[in-house]
Amino acid sequence: MSQPIRNAFTTIGGPLEVAATLRASPSYAFLTVALPLARPAFLTAAVLGFAHTIAAFGVVLMVGGSIPGHTKVLSAFLFDYIKASRWHEASWVAGGMLMFAFAVILVLTLIDKYVGRRST
Repeated sequence: MSQPIRNAFTTIGGPLEVAATLRASPSYAFLTVALPLARPAFLTAAVLGFAHTIAAFGVVLMVGGSIPGHTKVLSAFLFDYIKASRWHEASWVAGGMLMFAFAVILVLTLIDKYVGRRST
């Protein structure tokens, strides 16, 4: 789901160069130029991520993600906690899943950065 965001930031070159020639700091240029130009990409990524998550959850439950006594996946735990209004447990499971997703994205970004640099 990070592809729309990555594509948006790779295409923003000219406006950032203009900001640099006007002596804008990198952080100021990022906040005032790059982020506003990439705003549609964030919306696109959010919609795609939501649609993918809904579709993946249904498939996991149908294929065998919640067979009582045999299998249970994290999304099914989260669903059960929310159904039972056990918000504390649900927030811990959701937070753990979010941290795992960020860790995977970080590892993939580092692999792309360092392995991609060697192959070029």
